Amino acid sequence: MTLVQLRHLIALADSGSFSRSAEALFLTQPALSRSIRALEDELGQPLFDRVGRRNELTPFGREVLARARQLVFEAEELAASGRQMREGQAGRLRLGLGSGPGALLMTPLLLHMATQHPKVQVEIARGQTGLLVEQLRGRQLDALVVDARSVEPATDLRVDALAELRGTFLCRPGHPLTRRRKAIAFDDLRAWPIASTPLSDEVGRILIERYGPAAHPSASVTLRCEEIASLVDAVRGSDAILLAIRKAAPDLVELTVSPPLAASARFGLVTLAGRAEAPGLPIVRRVMDELLRD
Repeated sequence: MTLVQLRHLIALADSGSFSRSAEALFLTQPALSRSIRALEDELGQPLFDRVGRRNELTPFGREVLARARQLVFEAEELAASGRQMREGQAGRLRLGLGSGPGALLMTPLLLHMATQHPKVQVEIARGQTGLLVEQLRGRQLDALVVDARSVEPATDLRVDALAELRGTFLCRPGHPLTRRRKAIAFDDLRAWPIASTPLSDEVGRILIERYGPAAHPSASVTLRCEEIASLVDAVRGSDAILLAIRKAAPDLVELTVSPPLAASARFGLVTLAGRAEAPGLPIVRRVMDELLRD
């Protein structure tokens, strides 16, 4: 039997007339008769008795009708649920955020979901990229937004680069270095603590190329933390220098360093290859596209 046949049964039971039911279902009367007859043949018993000009349910037909209504209702609910999830109106989204994306995305994304998609359950995890990747592989997370360079290439991971943001050196307004008239050398920066989140090997290579071996993060960074927001607060209240994406701290002063850093963070959306995409991910992409811009 099919849902179509069950819908035909319900329509005929409601109207009692083959002609009216066929018209409402946009069928010919013979087609509706064949559908009901096929259902009766499959179930092995008649569903309707003809009483005068009206078709009335048999006792067995009444039992089948009650179950048919429930089955059709459940099927329609499933279809509606799938449609709502596809349109971002329901479902669950479990997202892992690296330090940089977390600082820029977490609050705006939560606000957007609360106001625009209040029926979607959102869970956000923060942490080191390697740990987040393990949670993704363990199906504890649906996707990650991290620095794409920090993800080791693997056949089971799909990395879609979605944004590239410029990195720079930053300090508080009124910092002694802001009074320099000429470009600042990297050695000048090292007179103060340098703060950053854990940096990718690519950024470490760029630092060494630009400023020499002493610029390697293991030697030059004195304040290291996964949470960039905490580093920004520390720099606001001290003479420390922040190495970070410019957008992470709009109120801090960008320093003119010679030679220029010319490095960037490449944020990507990481999912498991071959896995069905969580319904809420298109929303994340849209929010990223709006927010992750220099």
